Amino acid sequence: MNVDFLIHALLGLTPVICFLVGLIFLDSYRLVSVRWVLGTIAVGGLMAGASYLANDWLLNLTGIEFDSFTRFLSPLVEELLKAIVVIGLIRLNRIGFLVDAAIFGFAVGAGFAVIENIYFLQALPDTGTGVWIVRGFGTAIMHGGATSIFAVAGRALISQRKELGLVAYLPGLIIASVVHSIFNHLPFSPMATTLAVVVLLPLLMMVVFQQSEKSVESWLDVGFDADTELLELINSGGFSESHVGEYLHTLKERFEGPIVADLLCYLRLHVELALRAKGLLMMRESGFDIPADEETRAKLEEMKFLEASIGKTGKLALKPFLQMSRKDLWQFYVLGK
Repeated sequence: MNVDFLIHALLGLTPVICFLVGLIFLDSYRLVSVRWVLGTIAVGGLMAGASYLANDWLLNLTGIEFDSFTRFLSPLVEELLKAIVVIGLIRLNRIGFLVDAAIFGFAVGAGFAVIENIYFLQALPDTGTGVWIVRGFGTAIMHGGATSIFAVAGRALISQRKELGLVAYLPGLIIASVVHSIFNHLPFSPMATTLAVVVLLPLLMMVVFQQSEKSVESWLDVGFDADTELLELINSGGFSESHVGEYLHTLKERFEGPIVADLLCYLRLHVELALRAKGLLMMRESGFDIPADEETRAKLEEMKFLEASIGKTGKLALKPFLQMSRKDLWQFYVLGK
């Protein structure tokens, strides 16, 4: 094993693993078990082997020219095999929130990319360093990102329309396959294509994540002007029968009891303070300089404590309900001083 081989291995395998580790750090309460992530990476690797066999069989069966096959049919085959793993995790109730979907989806793609690159390391030992930069930062990130997009889109839709069954996963599969196909189509130099993946794919993942959150918000029927209704729903006896109650019921399966209590307290406080903020800001705009009272200050302090308690993961889980913008929050904290 020479130095060049080690360099190529690091370039081909390290970027996608580092990206995955970054996603896992979003999970501040470690709701996604490292053991399950490692298992998912391994299963993703098995799917790489399955795709090699499936692609070889289909290529011989169809007689399609190789370049056309890799641009049109191969992306669908590979994304479908990776999607099977994600669907299995959702069915096993291992993916509860969108952040879970992003992590597990990328883990499947990471496992797929690692095994694929290990195969090419053995099959093409004399390729240059540039090839492994492309495979590590381009192809590998594409595999993880495309499957992550599928997982987020599929989890968001299945949470709203369970009656659709497997059909709910079709839009995400189409998006992932198109992304994969576009990557295989790009006419630019390999380095330019890799740069495009590194820059554009995370942005696309962010857009899909945000649109999925909006879709969940729409299903929950929680809008910017619905704070009063949400507060009444929380205080009413019919809370558990609503979409909001159904969504929050999954918290019990993901968080420990004290954290669930803090999450619900945080949600109630957030809604109450949002209403107070709107009132205070309206009074300020009308020329009435009304300072925040002691009760408001106390609630602000409690909210700060709860933010530390529930962590980043808890805030991500409640994000569909937290409609106040950064600007509004900043104004409100200023008013509380």
